[in-house]
Amino acid sequence: MSLAMDFEAMFGRAPEVEGSAPGRVNVIGEHIDYSEGWVLPYAIGFRTTVAIARRDDSTITVVSLQRPNKRISVASSALTPRASDSWADYVLGVIAELGVAGGFDILVDGNVPTGAGLSSSAALECATAVALNALLGLGNSQQDLALAAQRAENDFVGMPCGIMDQAVSMMAREAHALLLDCKTLDTQHIPLDLASAGLAMLVIDTQAKHALVDGEYAQRRQSCEEAASVLGLSSLRTATLSQLAEARSKMTETQFKRARHAVTEMGRVHAAVDAMRAHEWAELGRLLTQSHESLRDDYTVSCAELDLAVTAAMAVGAFGARMVGGGFGGSAIALTPVGLIPAIESAVKDAYAATGFSSPRFFVATPEAGAYATLLS
Repeated sequence: MSLAMDFEAMFGRAPEVEGSAPGRVNVIGEHIDYSEGWVLPYAIGFRTTVAIARRDDSTITVVSLQRPNKRISVASSALTPRASDSWADYVLGVIAELGVAGGFDILVDGNVPTGAGLSSSAALECATAVALNALLGLGNSQQDLALAAQRAENDFVGMPCGIMDQAVSMMAREAHALLLDCKTLDTQHIPLDLASAGLAMLVIDTQAKHALVDGEYAQRRQSCEEAASVLGLSSLRTATLSQLAEARSKMTETQFKRARHAVTEMGRVHAAVDAMRAHEWAELGRLLTQSHESLRDDYTVSCAELDLAVTAAMAVGAFGARMVGGGFGGSAIALTPVGLIPAIESAVKDAYAATGFSSPRFFVATPEAGAYATLLS
């Protein structure tokens, strides 16, 4: 049954619009968007879709097909941070940030794995934003909508994320990665055709769930901001390793290590773009592995499950592998020849079973299109 039919069965009338937005993987450039760096994500085939119809009153009702017996209803006048104290705040926050008035019935469906580091929250935010933009004729650009979605997560949900997830969910192009300058929001679409080289990006969902609103993410962002302040900079965007070395005595060890990750990761992003354009896939793999080591050792956002996934994939012959997303669980990616995928999956499963970890999930992530809306009536 289509989402429109589900909507009509639930609310007794047809929806007026559907919005759809994807999750993402990030090739490289982790935990640097809030330091005004560059990132290189792409959208994946897992998507979230919302169906919306306007109401005659000021009530906003949100229901998910994954939680059909739990309706979240909030008066539009009560749209304050953590209004529902649930997943629905990602939807309500977008409504608040777009500044739209009135009531809505909203039905959500999707298959972006939650807690897997694949940005299910941004997919929900962007699907809502693009749908409301079309329904109400708001005239916002893709960039405007991405920024509204980010503000919803920052100010309404309380998660101080950067712009990467919302930007790629909104702006992605099929068969391309998105090189995003997180300061200027300038974008370049970088062709990414792994299949022609006999390669694939294998996502390993560790099934170790993460939750980033618990303060760990905010602490790392704060450390980067403090390090930038010691350097006399507004962000770490223009910082160099020599500057860090000279100022090391003025920083805590934690501040120094967090900043070192940011500076080296920004360099890896530009090197990765060069490798992709030159089809130097072994070099791209090397950069992925370096990124993981930096995230593990300097940023300390990895975990045993992610480290084991990377180690097992590399032992079988992957060109490179790293954790993706916020960390503390979620997923890893492995750049690998297609023919090695069964062996990598088997090796990771065996390693997890031997360690007592939950069985992981796998899928190949190809670059897909970003958010879009369809008016239904």
